[in-house]
Amino acid sequence: MTMVSAEEGPAAGPTVLRMLLGAQLRRLRESRGVTRENAGWEIRSSESKISRMELGRVGFKERDVADLLTLYGVTADQERAALLKLARDANNPGWWHRYGDVLPPWFQSYLGLEAAAALIRSYEVQFVPGLLQTREYARAVVLLGHGRAGPGEVDRRVDLRMRRQEVLRRPNPPRLWAVVDEAALRRPIGGPQVMRGQLEALLEATRTPNVRVQVIPFAAGGHAAAGGAFTILRFGDQDLPDIVYIEQLTSAIYLDKREDLDYYAVAMERLCVEAEPPERTPEILKRMIAELDSR
Repeated sequence: MTMVSAEEGPAAGPTVLRMLLGAQLRRLRESRGVTRENAGWEIRSSESKISRMELGRVGFKERDVADLLTLYGVTADQERAALLKLARDANNPGWWHRYGDVLPPWFQSYLGLEAAAALIRSYEVQFVPGLLQTREYARAVVLLGHGRAGPGEVDRRVDLRMRRQEVLRRPNPPRLWAVVDEAALRRPIGGPQVMRGQLEALLEATRTPNVRVQVIPFAAGGHAAAGGAFTILRFGDQDLPDIVYIEQLTSAIYLDKREDLDYYAVAMERLCVEAEPPERTPEILKRMIAELDSR
């Protein structure tokens, strides 16, 4: 059994620790032939609570984990101690907790997944991907959605977006593979100067080993992701399934069922084929910058 703790590095945030612990508890329960209903009764709860625990969607009480380990026949002191420590670590707040005043709960879950991912594949149709935005561009995007917010709140929202980007600069960073519709690069968010700075930053990002950017040109016409932007997150631990994230105006959808994952994986592969190859991205960006300069 693979043991993971928060001490293993910045990628082991609370969200992924809950998912790992939940997966391990599920395997232990199934190996003993215990039903979710019986497991729920053991911790004075319900079958649905066990289901949420095994999916990593709730926090863990150390007492509940200890009782489940006893029910599942885990008696070795070292194994119990490792799993109980994992439960404690999984309840520690992530770095984004300090931004709780400007961060909706449904997006907190995404930040935990993003911090834990080994591969982030995204398709964007309206904006430059958040992980690649400049501070000035991010401010313009924030103002579009929160135009009535005071300067302090806007600053915190922008700071949060900039803090997210540190995931790409840490040791052993995730790989980011972004497919961006040409419309997102042509739309002058914040004005021509802000957009020029953003295109320059994207050009610089293409020189980063763990970042790949592709552009879908207008000439491609309709394409595989006509439904809108989405992100596929893949994790380094084989116990964790891929997750598709789809953001809406006031909420988000998280998909982890195999049929959904397969559908979006196929759509992403088709987008990568329809887009210009990654090696052409610098040329495309330089041409757009030149067009801005000539106006």
